[in-house]
Amino acid sequence: MSISIGLAGKPNSGKSTFFKAATLANVEIADHPFTTIDANHGVTYVRVKCPCESIGTPCGQCQNGARYVPVEIIDVAGLVPDAHKGRGLGNAFLDNLSRVNAIIHVIDASGGTDIEGNTVGIAQHDPVEDIEFLEHEIAMWMFGILKRNWNRLSRRIQAEGLKVERIISEQLQGVGVTDHQAKTALMQTGLLDSNPAIWTDEEMIVLCEALRRESKPLIIAANKMDIAPPELMERLISVDRIVVPISAAAELALRMAAKSGVIDYRAGDKEFTITGELNDAQEAALGKIRDLLNEKGNTGIQKCINTAVLELLNQIVAYPVEDENKLTDKNGKKLPDAFLMKCGSTPHDLAYMVHTDIGEGFLYAINAKTKMRMGEKHELEDGDVVKITSTK
Repeated sequence: MSISIGLAGKPNSGKSTFFKAATLANVEIADHPFTTIDANHGVTYVRVKCPCESIGTPCGQCQNGARYVPVEIIDVAGLVPDAHKGRGLGNAFLDNLSRVNAIIHVIDASGGTDIEGNTVGIAQHDPVEDIEFLEHEIAMWMFGILKRNWNRLSRRIQAEGLKVERIISEQLQGVGVTDHQAKTALMQTGLLDSNPAIWTDEEMIVLCEALRRESKPLIIAANKMDIAPPELMERLISVDRIVVPISAAAELALRMAAKSGVIDYRAGDKEFTITGELNDAQEAALGKIRDLLNEKGNTGIQKCINTAVLELLNQIVAYPVEDENKLTDKNGKKLPDAFLMKCGSTPHDLAYMVHTDIGEGFLYAINAKTKMRMGEKHELEDGDVVKITSTK
């Protein structure tokens, strides 16, 4: 798995419920701050349409045409204001975020928890404040790392004629910032051609805000949509961010019921079918969830994961095969693998993902759907099934 998604947010926002609903991992969920102390690591899935649907023969790797492609998901400790100064579990939180490609920021859209994660009355807190404080904390964390030794580094840039983006990426390597992301942030802030030795703290903080946007893109999961006052949900959706309303509790209930065999439900479905006997409490609970699905369309959890990976990170899915006619591997398994790849990736990139040797010996590829040859620089499209020819 090359993609890693971080679940962030203040304590008691529903992160652990989201994580358990997305992974069915055994994690503690409680109505008080700092339930999560150490980061929880799990596997969740991007749901896409399987190519076998257009072929007309089942592949055996999907569920009724729905293909689930694994990604890593990390539920980190709750974040509180001044975490970048070490307050709360801030240092552990930020360190755990260093390796992720994108962040799902879980917010209590009901306004029922304050900025520290303590329970208050519904609509007693403005959830928009949560967006601003988390983004600020991450930017200030980056600023603290970048500011360290900056006087010496900036003099070195001038004395040796080094590229400032290279020095920034080296300083923020542990946070996952690349040369390209650093250069993009420098251009956005107008600092690319300026003298780094005279940058003010304010300019560096603005730069770090741009670095956060480039290296840790963020999507908002507006949790508790079933109890959120409409005005608060509308306020969140109007913010200039990608916002997905969700009910982590409803998704968890559906996933647990499906696991126990009393309903037929797949992650991302718009409805479920009762297949087993229910007691009165189960019937009432599932009735409320059915009403929620009828009103909202789905619980939002799968949509949130898909949006983070496919839109925020701009990924496509490609399917390598060894037999372009039968769409199988050497053992006869149809459409055996699905790879998430950056939009714009080539068959040569896919060859390297399958195996380094295949990438090094790459000759050409064949589009299994059209039977046309694809050169090494051909840009793959989402859902492409590819036969790779290699000398190795």
